[in-house]
Amino acid sequence: MKVTQEKLPDSQIGLEIEISAETSKNTYEKVIQNLARSSNIPGFRKGKVPRQVLLQRIGSKQIKAAALEEIVQKALEEAIKQESIESLGNYKLRSNFDELIQKYEPGQPLTFSASVDVPPTVELGQYQGLTVKAEESVYDPKEVEDWLEQRRVQQATLVPVEERGAQMGDVAIVDYQGLTVTESGEAGEPIPGVQGTDLKVEMERGRFIGGMVEGIVGMKPEETKEISVTFPEDYPREDLAGKAVIFSITLKELKAKELPELDDDFAQEVSEFETMAQLRESLEKQYREKAEQETKNSIRSAIIAELLKNCAVDLPDTMIQEEVNAILTQTAMQMQQLGVDIKQLFNAQSIPRMRENSRPEAIERLKQTLILKEIAKAESIEPEAEAVEAKIKELREKFSDREIDLERLRDMVQEDLLAEKTLDWLEEKTTVELVPKGTLEEEAKSEEEETEAASTQTEEE
Repeated sequence: MKVTQEKLPDSQIGLEIEISAETSKNTYEKVIQNLARSSNIPGFRKGKVPRQVLLQRIGSKQIKAAALEEIVQKALEEAIKQESIESLGNYKLRSNFDELIQKYEPGQPLTFSASVDVPPTVELGQYQGLTVKAEESVYDPKEVEDWLEQRRVQQATLVPVEERGAQMGDVAIVDYQGLTVTESGEAGEPIPGVQGTDLKVEMERGRFIGGMVEGIVGMKPEETKEISVTFPEDYPREDLAGKAVIFSITLKELKAKELPELDDDFAQEVSEFETMAQLRESLEKQYREKAEQETKNSIRSAIIAELLKNCAVDLPDTMIQEEVNAILTQTAMQMQQLGVDIKQLFNAQSIPRMRENSRPEAIERLKQTLILKEIAKAESIEPEAEAVEAKIKELREKFSDREIDLERLRDMVQEDLLAEKTLDWLEEKTTVELVPKGTLEEEAKSEEEETEAASTQTEEE
């Protein structure tokens, strides 16, 4: 069997395969014999159908197609073995099958073209001595105060209020009824399904439909008031979306939040610490570490973005599809943990769209992984065996209630630690300019606006 190789894009090898006249004939005869043994044709016993009758009943084209399928499959397997090609298993016939049927004459040589996916190649560009910009996250003491204030509100005691009107920060218990608006702007008929009793309303801006909470401000218990609001354009009920309505609201109860003192008792109530000083110290440490991690992530993202610009990776579709599968599986598991019915999320209509939407992320993830692996190989970077074993032990203890594929776990841990160590090495070789948080986003936005403006100007000219 004669085989000619050709390098194709997307990490594929093109194969032109010439089938001998003998193989062409033998395969055709074998298919006819198999069909004669298995075909049920009235008037003939199985295995006793005359050749000419078989050709008439089944058709020469169908028999040729069956023979060709067998020829192509076997020839591809033999060609890959003969040429020592490291195939990923995704074979594609490049020749037009209908044209092959027309060309195919049993007992005559036949040539067809196919392609196979092979492991990707990585061409490393510059990866040392990079210069990147990254955003620096700085610890803000206000984050600690905000955390404490949120917990104070959660721990607040609700105290009945009778002598004053409702104000922001209170909790109101109301009955309400939605009413249509007449042409004169007055309250009309009740709107079905837009009513409620004993609704607990947190008096905060942005709660419920815009204007409703603000309308309750100043009301006193037992007071009824009509408040005009407009439902948002994206409201789930289409018959109400963007519509003006009047709410008839009765304030039944009003309660103020009495916040606890920030003392040791409070610290013990909301944390495992005995004193307020210990809680503050722990929170400060957490938020400092968070800022440091955000800065580190920004630096690494900048390095990876530069590597993706400098290095070329030829990805086979087989690997991309596998990575898309991994992304969708991960999404399904996360949704399941949130209590989402994944049967509704993943259906015949949504899956093709989700696969297409996940493709860019899959490609970027693969390129990042392969580039880091290639750099690690070039620089002889490897994770320490002790670190690998320690991480495996940690994960086994964490997921002790689950069945774990240890071989797969080891591969995953080694890959993660290798990427981590390679990024540490790259960071040491990179010049990093730290800029305030939000700067790069603003720069990117400005560049996008300038590009759009230039494009518009060009079109006008």
